[in-house]
Amino acid sequence: MKSKFYGLIAAVPMALASVTASAGIADVVVVVDESGSMGGEHAWIDDAIADLEAGLKAAGIGDDSDGNDFNRYALVGYGSRGVDPVGISNSGRNNDTWMSSSDFATATGSLLTNGGTEDGYDGIDYFFDKYTKRGDAALNVILVTDEDRDVYNSNATYNSILSAITGVGGLLNVVVNTTLREDNTTFPNLLGVDSDGNGYKADGSGGYDTVANASAVFGSGTTIADYVNLAFATGGAAWDLNQLRAGGNTALSFSEAFVDIKVSEIEEQVDETVPVPAPLALIGLGLLAMVARKRS
Repeated sequence: MKSKFYGLIAAVPMALASVTASAGIADVVVVVDESGSMGGEHAWIDDAIADLEAGLKAAGIGDDSDGNDFNRYALVGYGSRGVDPVGISNSGRNNDTWMSSSDFATATGSLLTNGGTEDGYDGIDYFFDKYTKRGDAALNVILVTDEDRDVYNSNATYNSILSAITGVGGLLNVVVNTTLREDNTTFPNLLGVDSDGNGYKADGSGGYDTVANASAVFGSGTTIADYVNLAFATGGAAWDLNQLRAGGNTALSFSEAFVDIKVSEIEEQVDETVPVPAPLALIGLGLLAMVARKRS
């Protein structure tokens, strides 16, 4: 004979199955060097962010199904002739405003290429001082520079920047002047490497392959110590800007791998950020406890 609790217990899994968590949203900031050699990268981030937005929406992140679930983008330039970082929006410079991906494309037109003192930590620190992350959003920070750090803001340190990023569950990716290889010495140079040692290698046809035991083996000046290691410490990835500059299929491979890994990262962040609905699960556990007491 079935317990009087049977019908209620049987209904719980069906109720739980009908409840799903929100697919999530993302806040993404690009902190970019405004020195004279960065024009190509300024043009690239337009397409990279457009492709990232498309990838996120395909994954159900920021699909805006109810008018509120949208992704936001911010742009911070640093190292221009004025040295101090500046927020840039589709309305121009000195505008610390979150944007849509389409507005971001307009904003990059206000980036400058006239600087020479580049402190990437200062640019990231500026972002955390001027912008506010949404509490339920995955935060992803992208630093793009071809120079190592010139210390301009001495209050911004490795530990302070690491704490700022990880304190809100953020991840850092760096697109920098570094050499990344499989098994430390094997050629060719890789496109990128993540914090688990997974490397991304151009396949010669505009795509990429994944390899193991990858690491950064060289970086301009303090690039590895200041930027690559910081990205790895947050759980993010490092990317070889020179592979992007190689052009052709290698650049296509770079962009494809970069966007794919960014989408994957943000999906994982969303899983950690968006809580799974709990009330029915708690009810289920309570009912199971009641059944156990009844049988004892």
